[in-house]
Parts: sequence; C-alpha cells; structure tokens
Amino acid sequence: MPLPIPAVQQALREDGLDGWLLYDFHGSNPIATRLTDLASSPKLATRRWYYLVPAEGEPRGLVHALERHNLDALPGGKVVYSRREQLSSGLQQLLKGMKRIAMEYSPDNAIPYVSRVDAGTVEAVRQHGVEVVSSGDLVQRFEAIWSDEALATHRAASERLYRIKDRAFELVRSRRQGLTELEVQQAMVGWFADEGLITDSAPCVAAQENAGNPHYQPTADVHRRIGGNELVLLDLWGKLQSPGAVFADITWMGFTGATVPEKYAAAFAAARDARDAAVNLVQHAAREGRDIRGYEVDRAARQVIDRAGYGAQFIHRTGHSLGETVHGNGVHMDDYETHDERRLIPGTGFTIEPGIYTPEFGVRTEINMYVGARDAKVTGPRQMDIVPLV
Repeated sequence: MPLPIPAVQQALREDGLDGWLLYDFHGSNPIATRLTDLASSPKLATRRWYYLVPAEGEPRGLVHALERHNLDALPGGKVVYSRREQLSSGLQQLLKGMKRIAMEYSPDNAIPYVSRVDAGTVEAVRQHGVEVVSSGDLVQRFEAIWSDEALATHRAASERLYRIKDRAFELVRSRRQGLTELEVQQAMVGWFADEGLITDSAPCVAAQENAGNPHYQPTADVHRRIGGNELVLLDLWGKLQSPGAVFADITWMGFTGATVPEKYAAAFAAARDARDAAVNLVQHAAREGRDIRGYEVDRAARQVIDRAGYGAQFIHRTGHSLGETVHGNGVHMDDYETHDERRLIPGTGFTIEPGIYTPEFGVRTEINMYVGARDAKVTGPRQMDIVPLV
C-alpha cells in the first residue's frame, strides 16, 4: 500500500495535526489518487470520495454508493452516501473530533503544486468547525523523500550526464564551423541511449541569443548554427531505467572562442555566486539542524544577483524539486513565481539554477543538492567559469 498509515500518523502528531483528509473528484487531486493508489485502479472514479487518516485511531472513508468499493484496498471503515444530504451528514460524521486537519490546499494558492482541493470543498470542511492547513510538508514526506537506492540512481545518472556534457562540448570544439544546435542535441540524444538514461525531453542546446530564452528548445523547424565567439548553453536531465530511479538535471555554459568577453563572464559570475550563496545557506542550516524553507533559498540567490545589477534579468525561481519526474513533488526554491514555505527535509533532492537572460544572450548554472540527516551535499561538479571551446 502506498500510504503507510503508522508513519502518516506519526507525522501528523509531530506537526500538531488531528488528521489528513484526502479528497478527489474525477481525478482533480492527483496527489490523493497517487497516495491511495487509485491512479492505477481500473475502477471508475466519477464521484467524490474522502479518506481521513486521523492522528490517532483507525482511518475512515466516505464514498458514493455507485463506487463503494473504490477505497476497499485501504484500511479502515467507510460511510456510503448517494444523495447530497447524505454527503453532508457523512462529511460531518467523518470529521467528528477533528479540529485541525491538512488538505491539498495552499493559502492564497501560493504553492499551486499543492493546491488541488477546490475552494468549495474547503469551505464545506470549515463549516464543521475544522481548521484546514496545507498538506505540503506531509506530501513531501510521502512522495519526495529518496531511499538510499534512489539516491544511488541519482548519483549514477548525474555521472552520466556530466559525461554527455563533456562529449557535447568536445563535439562543438572539434566542429566549430557549420554545426547546428539541432545536430548537437541529436548527438546527445544518442549518447543518452548509450548511457542507459531516459528522459521526458531531448536536451536543450541554445546558442547566444537563444540562451536568453530559459525555455528554448531546438527543433527541426526552429534552430540555428553555432557560430564563432558565441555562448552555448547545455541543459540536460535524465534518470536510469530502473524502477524508483530519480532524475539528475544540470546546466553548463561554453564559449566558442579563446577569451570569454567580460560582459558574459560578469553575468556568469553573478549566477555562480548566487548559486553558491544558496548552497551555503542550505548546508549551514542542515549542519545546524534548523528548518529552512524554499523561499529562503531563493532569496539568498536572488540577493546576490540583485546586488550585481542583474535582478530584472533573473526571471524564474532558483530551483525545483527532483524525483521520479524531473520536477518532483517536494519543495521548490522559490520566492519569485510562488512563495514556497515548505521545509527542506532530510532525504530530498532539488536543483539550484540561477540564470541571467537578455535579448542578446543568457547564462545559467545548474547543480543538484541532496539533504541528509545532518548535512547537505552538491551531487556533482560545480562550474566555476564559462568553458572556452577552442
């Protein structure tokens, strides 16, 4: 069973919560369907269902009469409803004794990745005198923590990505005349297969002004040649093909000339120093055993870039959670696109990737971190300067 009830109850007690109420309607809450394993169920799920895990006692559910068997694989009893009046009374019965519960809710929708329960359902719960708080940290505990085996897959994927990065830079170095972004990208796709890596998208290879677009991706119809004295950005992510494997995700910068111009070097130095400020903050907090939240890490990086005069050119969050998908279900390093108050908890991994983007060029540096019980580590080499590709 994907949801370990004793561990959930322990987490609820530690966080001062009376329960965790999982709710779904027509797949509107993928977190709930994953945790209860209904996402893989062949059964219909067209009616509202609720499943409450209390901090103490037996879990209990509320299901529609047409789909009364949907929660049978989960422990605990259940109440069956069909009429709307029965739904209201059933919810009241389900919430009996609850004062403060977690749901997939985020105040002001500050963390949209967690905000999966509609406002009306939250209102219906509150009408029974129950306080609703975000389940964001609970979700992390049961969806974002890596096992020792998962960490090993991440490290293995990271090593392979760095090898692919080196091969791509060497290809650009050896064929500086006439090589296109698409040709480099497709060569990298082949090297992914050679290394036994899988991914959800081909790598990004972006030259000069295209590097100024954080989500640029060369395609057969849209790409350009890589010229001399130009920046080349490589962004690549992948994981092993084994069950439970987690992603690694890196970005490196090269320059097709002997000497990197000062304007490029200065921008990269600002991004590099911002990256390292974020890394240092995470490491110090982990070693001191104190809580740190995603928005704080973003602020640490952003302050460095602001002081360097590039604040307006840093237009995305500092980092994202890593998991079995490249954008995982844990905390993001973000006080820009969202205000992520989730904690960085031991056993989770994420990226640190500040960037600076202009119409003429862009730079980014991306590394991965893993938080352990009393330390946090960068899981691969850090780029300190733009690599000359001559």
